[in-house]
Amino acid sequence: MTTPLPRDPIADARRNWEDHGWTDVAAPMAAITAIMRTQQILLSRVEAILKPLGLTFARYELLALLSFARSGALPMNKASALLQVHPTSVTNAVDRLEKAGLVSRAPHPTDGRTTLIEITAEGRTLAKSATAALNAEVFSQSGFSPEDVDHLISILGRFRRDAGDFSDQDL
Repeated sequence: MTTPLPRDPIADARRNWEDHGWTDVAAPMAAITAIMRTQQILLSRVEAILKPLGLTFARYELLALLSFARSGALPMNKASALLQVHPTSVTNAVDRLEKAGLVSRAPHPTDGRTTLIEITAEGRTLAKSATAALNAEVFSQSGFSPEDVDHLISILGRFRRDAGDFSDQDL
């Protein structure tokens, strides 16, 4: 962890925006910048747990997704859609996970155009260990109060829905 700054640079940036006459967008700029900085902090915490396990967050997400699938396998295009990443990103993650023996590729039994990604026993074990570590060291110690977590889920869920991330109306 770095040494804390003596003042909040995002609050300073907001004042600078206001001083330059951009008052109407100063608060949204500060909110967006704060969200982006928060994402960096949280990703750094997650990666500190996953790196010793030989995983990135993207690869962990794929392993976790496969571990939740009933059969332990998903079509690559479905994994891409559920992870909300470009198919090339999934292919890259699969390549690395396959080299590590954590997943394997298999032809789809009924659709010759589709490739399945299947988690291996070693991948399932690693996903379970990584999840336990993240639960213990990051998710249970998020730095947010339970009330803040509920508010964040609601606020960010509405934003994501309105941005076209998903269409569920039950927020």
